Amino acid sequence: MARTPRTTSGSMPLSELLISKESRAMASFAVRDLDEMLRFPPRRYVTPAPLRSLREVQDGEEVSAIVTVGSIRDRSMRSRRGHLLEVEVSDGSDTLELVFFLSHAGQVEWHRARMGQGGTILVRGTAHRDQRRGRFQIAHPEYEPVDDTPAARAQALRPRPVYPLKKNIAQATMRSATAVGLENAKLLRRPVPPEVLAARGLPALEDAVRLLHDPADLDEARRGRDVLAFEEAFVLQAIFAERRARDERTPAPALRADGPLQGEFDARLPFALTAGQITVGEEIAERIAREHPTSVLLQGDVGSGKTVVALRAMLRAVDSGHQAVLLAPTEVLAEQHHRTITALLGDLAGAGRLDGHADATRVRLLTGSQRTADRRETLLDVTSGAAGIVIGTHALLTETVEFAALGLVVIDEQHRFGVDHRRRLRAKGPEGRSPHVVVMTATPIPRTAALATVGDLDVLSLRESPGHRRGVTSFAVHESLPAWERRMWERAGEEISEGRQVFVVCPRIDEDEEVPEGEEPARGVLATAERLARRPELGGARIGVLHGRMSAEEKQETMARVLDGRLDVLVATTVIEVGVDVPNASVMIVLDAELFGVSQLHQLRGRVGRGEHPGLAFLDTRAVPGSEASRRLETIAGATDGFELAEKDLAHRGAGDLVGEEQSGLQRTLRHLDLRRDAELVEQAREDAFALLEQDPELTDHPALAAAIADRLRHADPDVERS
Repeated sequence: MARTPRTTSGSMPLSELLISKESRAMASFAVRDLDEMLRFPPRRYVTPAPLRSLREVQDGEEVSAIVTVGSIRDRSMRSRRGHLLEVEVSDGSDTLELVFFLSHAGQVEWHRARMGQGGTILVRGTAHRDQRRGRFQIAHPEYEPVDDTPAARAQALRPRPVYPLKKNIAQATMRSATAVGLENAKLLRRPVPPEVLAARGLPALEDAVRLLHDPADLDEARRGRDVLAFEEAFVLQAIFAERRARDERTPAPALRADGPLQGEFDARLPFALTAGQITVGEEIAERIAREHPTSVLLQGDVGSGKTVVALRAMLRAVDSGHQAVLLAPTEVLAEQHHRTITALLGDLAGAGRLDGHADATRVRLLTGSQRTADRRETLLDVTSGAAGIVIGTHALLTETVEFAALGLVVIDEQHRFGVDHRRRLRAKGPEGRSPHVVVMTATPIPRTAALATVGDLDVLSLRESPGHRRGVTSFAVHESLPAWERRMWERAGEEISEGRQVFVVCPRIDEDEEVPEGEEPARGVLATAERLARRPELGGARIGVLHGRMSAEEKQETMARVLDGRLDVLVATTVIEVGVDVPNASVMIVLDAELFGVSQLHQLRGRVGRGEHPGLAFLDTRAVPGSEASRRLETIAGATDGFELAEKDLAHRGAGDLVGEEQSGLQRTLRHLDLRRDAELVEQAREDAFALLEQDPELTDHPALAAAIADRLRHADPDVERS
């Protein structure tokens, strides 16, 4: 009999719907209401063996049969505590014995009452021949009372959902709870209007959850999942549509000036801009000239020249009487950007100095570890507007940092920052106006992943590299082939002897000795630096280290020694993964490369070959040649295009590694949407969600969608506002 809830609307609490055991089981997965439960997906489905005659049963075979219960016997077990329940069943052609080993008498009575002598049951399990008695048995079978009818036989062949389990939770409990939920499916909230689903040829939500949890076949299960995947994509796209609509209602400074800084900068560039840099620069200039804030994702492969494109946009902001800020995820990268930009600008960054250009501005650096006097001086220039360009880390986000007239925000390595960071910088605009935002990434994101993860941004892509860069040749090196590894270190030594520099990257700072027997610990920076000092191939090279436990001053000093050529080899963690620009570095060696992600490895090898000398990247691995990990590294070594690698990474692992922890908040609770499989669904959901928000921007007529958006944002990050 159906359990009738006390209420008939809203999100139904499971405590009002289920018995306590079922409610507790669902709560262990943070599922506490009807909407969550019916959207909680089975992990997989099991398809029962075909119904067959008991006369045809073979030893060790999966059996599904509709049988009549004959004798039921139980007795205490001799060798251990508990009871043995033996049930003889027959289908008219032969007999079979069902055997249950039970711990207490109450379980015996429960099975007796559920089967009932003379009753008809559907039984499933693996049959084994009892050698002593020469008959077939099934130990602890699944069974359920049925009528021996055509409908019952069809039901017996339906795929059965298999749900995730935790300790002391039975599969039967999860199934029975879900079955009760299906009886109340009409109470579900419907974020996607029924007419939208119908127009896409998708079943109604109430039908979809039945197809998902009680399908007649696996195709029905897929159709049910498609509806819930579309729903997840629709809610995501509605969030992005809301953000874009809000931008259309928000004023922004129109950055329209064409000079003088931009022209002076272009005239003194030591290289020609690529066609892609010119085109993308024009597209950004058109967007930031608007009176509403633009949000752009500038993606380009490693070394494609994104920083120059961003700097030209920042100079346009300064020429227009506003300030520009560049936000970097680490102090090492912020300092690198400050050095690079001040060097590129030369006297254009010398405002207030005797050697400064007449139209110069100031470029200021702000980090958390700055000395008090330097920080005070920087903040004064930021507040007064004397600093046209400000470069920094998260320290820029604090409430004490106030800009005179912030017009443009550039965020480097967008996957290290979340939506909340963008919102906080936008709040620093002048007089209620929001600055324009350009976020950059050297980890290209395939179109489908971009729509589902950064769908509120316009994506612009740089696909060519400047001609003055020589590029990188990569190799996967297996340590089980000593000649290859020895040659790797010899090549590093040869490059050092020619006056060039080498990066060696390790996955750890220290080496953890507590590893399973027979395995070696992952390499650490400190121990590796000691070992390299003894390698004859490196011939007494000057070796330094860089890692996250060093103070800011130590990191600055180490990078200064690298840039000045006072170090030949830098052993580091992935702190050098992004942004570090050392034109003289020609070799990158990544130890234990199988422990790194695809995008990490591509970023790391992009740290070399940035100057006049070609780069070499060695992905050194302990993986067995021919293994999956080995093949993955071979694929990375053979692919030089980051866009191609991103597509392969998406196909292999999904979008998580592409978008990063901060950006992937909205994706953390996705249960049905798969970006590798659902590209068409994402496109369709985007079209429909944007059309709906255009007609109903406040969602006045769609309260269920408004509630779903609020839930999604709360689950992604309780501290992120709806922005």
